Amino acid sequence: VQLQASGGGLVQAGGSLRLSCAASGHTFRFYRMGWFRQAPGNEREFVAKIDWIGGSEYLADSVKGRFTISRDNAKNTVYLQMNSMKPEDTAVYYCAAASLSTVERGTGKYDYWGQGTLVTVSS
Repeated sequence: VQLQASGGGLVQAGGSLRLSCAASGHTFRFYRMGWFRQAPGNEREFVAKIDWIGGSEYLADSVKGRFTISRDNAKNTVYLQMNSMKPEDTAVYYCAAASLSTVERGTGKYDYWGQGTLVTVSS
């Protein structure tokens, strides 16, 4: 199982970026995909999640109204569209995948993680 995150880069405040997370391997095991981020000196924080079946999604309060999460089941790819970006969005962004059994445990944990992609927002 591999998760390949891409799309990071440098953007000015108010700008937009779209991150992609391509899943390969035994993707049938995945039930939920998530995006997390970690800024220097901070703990990793949840950004958004989406279920492969049904597309139920949820975003953190800090990004609601600015970010959207979507998926393309045919391409096994999840996207994070980031608009109206702020300097505080600067972080390494990671995608993650969770199986149904992990989701059902209700711990919020994920089974697989991508390598991260750096997003820098300049003021």
